[in-house]
Amino acid sequence: MKIKIIPDAGSLPEATNTSAPCSSSSSSSSLPGENNSRRRAGTTLRMSWALAATLLIGTLAGCSKIDTDDQKTPAPAEKNDAPAKSGVTIDAAMMGLKTESPAPMAWQPEMNGFGRVLMPATLAAAVADLESARATAEVSSNEYARQQILAAQANASVRALETAQADARRDALSLAAARTKFAMTWGQRLAKGDEAGLKSLISGETLLVQIDLPVRENLSSPPLTATVTVPDDASVFTSVDYFDTCVGVDEATQMQGYLYLAKASRLTPGLAVAAALKIARPLINGVVVPDSAVLRHEGAGWVYVQTATNQFVRTPISLDRRTTGGWFVSENLSVTNQIVITGAQTVLSTELSGGGFTTGERD
Repeated sequence: MKIKIIPDAGSLPEATNTSAPCSSSSSSSSLPGENNSRRRAGTTLRMSWALAATLLIGTLAGCSKIDTDDQKTPAPAEKNDAPAKSGVTIDAAMMGLKTESPAPMAWQPEMNGFGRVLMPATLAAAVADLESARATAEVSSNEYARQQILAAQANASVRALETAQADARRDALSLAAARTKFAMTWGQRLAKGDEAGLKSLISGETLLVQIDLPVRENLSSPPLTATVTVPDDASVFTSVDYFDTCVGVDEATQMQGYLYLAKASRLTPGLAVAAALKIARPLINGVVVPDSAVLRHEGAGWVYVQTATNQFVRTPISLDRRTTGGWFVSENLSVTNQIVITGAQTVLSTELSGGGFTTGERD
């Protein structure tokens, strides 16, 4: 902002000489009174200019302050010393919520695999083929032995003896091939003739579960037990016992098959299953979360952890380690936590509704 100062006409001296101020003729002709008037006028003019400069500086400073204030960031709100609440606020007593601390557990590391429950009818057909080959080989072997006796007594021709010998060798090779084929699917134990095991399996009293693992795992001694679950039904959970190892590796999948024996009460023939096999590695410490506390939402597992009397926070958990009565969890939870075991779905519904229920009414 510019301010133009117009001096008072009365304060200016009258010009009596139009010559230059420094002219010697002008200074020599000036009277004493005129000199005093000129000095007073100069002093007044200098004071006017000083006052104008002061006003100008003040005005510019004021404008600068206004601009600066406009650009300042708003002052932050006053700090609240009280901790911010998170999660869901709900009247636990009114809603009938129950909480408890998860039980501690040491988890034996596992190797995960997939498999299927083998069909008893398929086993029966394979056994029939094997037994037929065995019977044929036995008959031809006996015939060859009889022809040898007759030939020694000169009661059999050389042709009959050679024919019997060829039949016996052919049927023996057929039996060997049938036994190898059988062992590839059903293991050496049944191929060698486990009569009690075959009877139980063919009748459906027990079932064989084939669990496939990558060849690179190279288990020299397969785990004696495994846990079998159904991927789409977590309620199907059973323990199975090692029975035998399939001979050879599947050409198409490059997987090694292991056979486990299971009771037929929980599994259905032909069912696809997921399996977890315990392996010899250091134990993992964690807790057991009961089934009643587990929620499934947006493709993940959750539990509600109590942080205050009526305050609950939804916490993610991993659902890949099934155990008796619940799930083993090694992250995000400890035995010091209180988790909701009754009414977890109510808390989730409250959270998803967009507000907490503290007294039965939406806040």
